Amino acid sequence: MPLFLDLHEMPDGVTAEHVAQMHQADLEIEHKYNCRGLTYWCDEKRQRAFCLIEAPNKKALKDLHSHAHGDIPLRIIEVDETIVESFLGRIEDPEKSQNTELNIINDPAFRVLMVLETSNYLNRLEANQFTIFAQKFHNNVSKTLKKFNGRIVKKDNNSYLASFKSVSDAVLCALKIKFQFKYVTPKFDPSTRKLNIALSSGVPVTNKDNIFEETITLATRMCDVVKEQLVITSEVKLLYESENRNAAIDDKMIKILQPNEEKFLNQLIDYVEQAWNKPNFNVNDFSRALGLSKSQLYRKLTKLTGQSPNSFLKEFRLNKALNLLHEQYGNISEIAFETGFNSAAYFSKCFLDKYGILPSKYIQQHIA
Repeated sequence: MPLFLDLHEMPDGVTAEHVAQMHQADLEIEHKYNCRGLTYWCDEKRQRAFCLIEAPNKKALKDLHSHAHGDIPLRIIEVDETIVESFLGRIEDPEKSQNTELNIINDPAFRVLMVLETSNYLNRLEANQFTIFAQKFHNNVSKTLKKFNGRIVKKDNNSYLASFKSVSDAVLCALKIKFQFKYVTPKFDPSTRKLNIALSSGVPVTNKDNIFEETITLATRMCDVVKEQLVITSEVKLLYESENRNAAIDDKMIKILQPNEEKFLNQLIDYVEQAWNKPNFNVNDFSRALGLSKSQLYRKLTKLTGQSPNSFLKEFRLNKALNLLHEQYGNISEIAFETGFNSAAYFSKCFLDKYGILPSKYIQQHIA
């Protein structure tokens, strides 16, 4: 049976005890709607509650809530129980609240998410050296995440997605990983060993279709686009300072993305993801779509990414092309035109300039 996570806004005056009573009312009649309430999260501070319920469909879940207490959820998304547990730490009631007369859980679902990316599959020296680097790197990151109570949601050879309940844990973990990174493989050329970390925060259910989608999307964009090695949102900064009695974050070590920069970043990527593979797409289209003059676009983009609009677009296309090559999407000419380059020869030149290897040679070494 499908599993759903829903969002309820708590009106002023509604407490964790009230939410517990509503949850109890759900449990008493859930069998009538073929539903099973697994647990819930309540956040008095942010006035939000989230219910995790097995149900035949969204309508059955709404009918259950409507008849039990009348509070219809604002939003419902379908979820996977393993993913829920990875982000939120549980898919059932906490032990301390089980077998109590009224199951009061004042446990927020708000999380700080870390996206961490290191050198991609292209940046290998020799296979055995890459293996040594990967082992050391992953051992180091895994130990550090565990030390700071981070939960690994997803990882591969080059990236991590991790979840934290504590903002302080998330920030201190990111700083520790950044500090230790240069000691993981000191013999290698630093230019081939890059690390980017981003922290953003939010709740699991928004107007998007997937759990924590808004928070993940922002953190991933920050990690991919912002030129600094470690970047956090202004919300994470404020929460960190609140948790630590206004202890200021050192902006020389951490880039703090301001709200206007966050808005620009999302507008930028939203648009580029729609238009990046059109061969005639140019800077004029770019600036017009974002409602900026060419000079404003240049200034904002170089401050955020360290790149001009033309360079940013070219690199965006090359990253897409690299992924397509790795996935064996097509031959070099097909991928060149698919990613917005006018000719295979020009694509190969740009690829060589960025990655230090021709796409044909890359295929031989990494794919064939």
